[in-house]
Amino acid sequence: MEFNVKTLEGKDAGKVSLSDAIFGLEPREDILARVIRWQLAKKQQGTHKAKGRAEVWRTGAKMYKQKGTGRARHHSARAPQFRGGGKAHGPVVRSHEHDLPKKVRALGLRLALSAKLKSDDVIIIDNLVAAEAKTKALASTFETLGLTNALFIGGAELDGNFKLAAKNIPNIDVLPIQGINVYDIVRRGKLVLSKAAVEALEERFK
Repeated sequence: MEFNVKTLEGKDAGKVSLSDAIFGLEPREDILARVIRWQLAKKQQGTHKAKGRAEVWRTGAKMYKQKGTGRARHHSARAPQFRGGGKAHGPVVRSHEHDLPKKVRALGLRLALSAKLKSDDVIIIDNLVAAEAKTKALASTFETLGLTNALFIGGAELDGNFKLAAKNIPNIDVLPIQGINVYDIVRRGKLVLSKAAVEALEERFK
């Protein structure tokens, strides 16, 4: 399919051909949810920790004699039911990662791109380049284009001035094509691709 290309100033810059195999799929929420869950699970630190009964420091002496008191039989004050005792089945340091087939991950990315295009939330810019690293000037340019919440995907090498200028603008993310991912695409309103990014995607899924 043919898609209009614009400049950062909002002027027409020709057309680009988009592959139906990447941008023309019917969105599937179940696949997108699986990929996003996989991504967020990888990001979790997993450093939460509670001490069990074997780890708390308390006396190891028997609390009171076994028989004759009319009370329950107890051995250790480290047991979870006592104040100062260990936590029963508490969290431990672990990795939250789980496997997801590569084909499902690749499909999830194509579905995310297709969903953005179907909802008219894709903009293609000929080149993501800023003349100078001025946040105010770039923010003004984004306002002209109506971009208040967007993800910018550039080529393999990002323009330094553009990256620095966009860094402090709220709700704006800038990534090279290597960093494109489902979660960032879905969490932002608009998806802005450079022509180099489109070519890299076509090459990747060829």
